[in-house]
Amino acid sequence: MKTIKITVIRKACYEDLIMQYENPLKNPCDLKEGQVFLIDEVKKPDNFCESAWMNLYPYVFALAHGAEDIYSGWMKNKKSAMVSCNDGFRPVSFLLEVLD
Repeated sequence: MKTIKITVIRKACYEDLIMQYENPLKNPCDLKEGQVFLIDEVKKPDNFCESAWMNLYPYVFALAHGAEDIYSGWMKNKKSAMVSCNDGFRPVSFLLEVLD
């Protein structure tokens, strides 16, 4: 199985949607831009958002087991994928890369 590097690339925050629709939350997302996680086993890293992991897991699993070109030519690096969590208030974009 291949090692996968997960990098937090960007965090967005839609304050207008939060104010209109969301109940107040304490620390809804502790991830930081530039934060890196190395995955040697296909399991959620410690202190990683459960919801985000559910979105990333299929791509991490596929890349760790040798899949390439997941997006059929969209990515410059065939052994990578850009995946976002599904939080509509504060989505986070992650770059997944296979380390050889």
